[in-house]
Amino acid sequence: MRVTILGAGAVGGWLAAGLARAGLDNPGLASLGILARGASLAALRAQGLVFLHGERREAFPVEATDDPAALAGADILLLGLKSHDLPAALPLIQRLRGPGTLVVAVQNGIPWWFLQGFGGPAEGLTLASVDPGGALAAAMPVDRVLGAVAHVGATVAAPGVIRLMQQDRLLLGDPSGRHPGPLARLVGALAAGGIPAAAVPDIRREVWLKLWGNSNMNPLSALCRADMRAMLDDAGIRGLVMAMMAEMAALGDRIGLPLAGPEDPGGERAIADRIAVTRRLGAFRTSMLQDLEAGRPLESGPLVGALVELAGRLGQPVPTLAGIHGLVRLLAAAPG
Repeated sequence: MRVTILGAGAVGGWLAAGLARAGLDNPGLASLGILARGASLAALRAQGLVFLHGERREAFPVEATDDPAALAGADILLLGLKSHDLPAALPLIQRLRGPGTLVVAVQNGIPWWFLQGFGGPAEGLTLASVDPGGALAAAMPVDRVLGAVAHVGATVAAPGVIRLMQQDRLLLGDPSGRHPGPLARLVGALAAGGIPAAAVPDIRREVWLKLWGNSNMNPLSALCRADMRAMLDDAGIRGLVMAMMAEMAALGDRIGLPLAGPEDPGGERAIADRIAVTRRLGAFRTSMLQDLEAGRPLESGPLVGALVELAGRLGQPVPTLAGIHGLVRLLAAAPG
């Protein structure tokens, strides 16, 4: 199985290390190519992909190039880019794809393919917060996609150097149900390389469940400049988290993705359980807070704006989500 990675940053680099490790032990299992440029390309060529975890240091020789033609037509094109970077990257993505290439996007928020074949009142809606003009959905329809949800903490320590803090699991699924073979091969290759990967029957539900936490903790952390422990220790911030989660739960009920069962009306128990899980992560700094501190664009559109937009299209009130999204938009636009 040939895999090309576009966006070998924190999460993409974590997966690249796993695939490279699997390929060393079994060259027939996975071959890997990374599209890179600048300092990252120079580092990958000079020292390989360096992977740090605790006291452990590994360096994997990888095929790295800035020429898309050299990596075009792989079996899997793995996108490690941020959601808001995908529309601008579409021409490059198209140059990397071949007729048989499946696209795997490891991203936060609602992905462009999420509502294709979804059913219910949200069937086929295109969200400008995620996919302006519907270009991504037109170029990469759901039947050419494998979905992915990563529960991992990793950073780019230096060009070509990935540091893993913690890894929980990588969930992969086939939203169209047309590619069980490639899905199984990809999961097998990742697992062989030490990635806790698993196939799930309903990848949309896993995307929605992760977003239930990301849609509140990420923007609030950017507004507060605080880690998750500090935010949840503050009664006022905790109340905002609970209000945002309740609004998203009601939106999930509306579109057919309930987050709580009939025995938990209003989802109060489910919200409390999710907050308890978040507390166990400790003083974790969210990706949006890290982006803010590094001066990078904030991923507020796919994480919060998409929910506000979807709710607006369906006439579902989400005043807290809308207010927080407005504050983050103003924060992102502020000078400096």
